[in-house]
Amino acid sequence: MKTLFPAIEPFNSFFLKTDSVHSVYVEQCGNLNGVPIVFLHGGPCSGCKPDHRRFFDPNFYHIILLDQRGCGRSLPFGELEANTLPDLIDDLEQIRQQLNFEKWILFGGSWGATLALAYAQKHVERVQAMILRGSFLARSQDMNWFLGQNGVSLIYPEIWQELHDSIPSEHRTENLFADLCATLWRKDELVIRRVTKAWQAWEGQVALGNLYQPHDSHVTDHDIKQVKMELHYAKNAYFLAENELLEKAAILQNIPTTIIHGRNDLVCPIEAAWKLHNVLPQANLVVLPNSGHIAQGDEMIDALVTATEN
Repeated sequence: MKTLFPAIEPFNSFFLKTDSVHSVYVEQCGNLNGVPIVFLHGGPCSGCKPDHRRFFDPNFYHIILLDQRGCGRSLPFGELEANTLPDLIDDLEQIRQQLNFEKWILFGGSWGATLALAYAQKHVERVQAMILRGSFLARSQDMNWFLGQNGVSLIYPEIWQELHDSIPSEHRTENLFADLCATLWRKDELVIRRVTKAWQAWEGQVALGNLYQPHDSHVTDHDIKQVKMELHYAKNAYFLAENELLEKAAILQNIPTTIIHGRNDLVCPIEAAWKLHNVLPQANLVVLPNSGHIAQGDEMIDALVTATEN
């Protein structure tokens, strides 16, 4: 069973200056003359971590990590202006051009898989291969599953109820998602912090399952900005037409692709990977019977490292 490669440090980092307020943090690791591969983090508004460098053989790969607009070490953190999916795609293309890569491999999980698919559909000639984990297709049914009354709430009803009850009763409607967005953009600081904490608990429970450990830590301004960015993308339908990623996927038929998905993924049910594989039948679909959504655990790490090795 394969494990993560030893920890490494970047040999270079820089900020990509965009044509807006954003400066995007980029780092380079591994072999300067190696095969380019870019790690696309989830979220939106997650960010890269040191262990994300370790999925790739540093002797073989020129490893690129970046914190997407408003995320991680990119500046300003949490900025929503000029922060859309097309903007992120343009940033990736600028990075590729600046580093003088003719093609590169895309490695993305969850929202990172969304970004990988969207970038590849616009710049198909620049993609050498794709490794997609826990694919999120950004359809209305995906958000209905995550927040609706007949989705994953049926598995964690008590945590969902706490999220629902974090909305002041006078502002509740039958649309929890709309209520969350409206509340976070109001001026009541105490309510905003209560909703942020409930959202983080819900998201953590669904993503981590039995690994989730509740905690009573203080909600920070950083937390609020992170949640608002997630909902900023969601309320804009992730800047995609309904079912766009699947409908345009046929253009990717000639790109070697590995689709990795945990059977126990409750954030992005495996139906998404199955539908994606149906339109990309040449792709290698790897179903992990004991894994969930996150890129942790022996089974998931083995599958991801095996994909990069292949």
